[in-house]
Amino acid sequence: MYLAKVTVTLRRSILDPQGKAVYHAVESLGMSAVREIRMGKYVEMKIDCSGKEEAERITREACTKLLANPVMEDYTFSVERV
Repeated sequence: MYLAKVTVTLRRSILDPQGKAVYHAVESLGMSAVREIRMGKYVEMKIDCSGKEEAERITREACTKLLANPVMEDYTFSVERV
């Protein structure tokens, strides 16, 4: 069994209105050291397969076909045996 941890974020060139709203809220709480906030998605998937390479392939396929919009979003992931 493998655990894939996926992070999906908007590309730097894409405006992030949710991140901007959270930034303003943090700013209103007096946290003036914060300079920028960008929001994203975090997904964990448990994958029952024969090896790490297959788990990585399945994770990559899930990211490109469902979890991330390749036009607007980037993704990173890690896979570990559990």
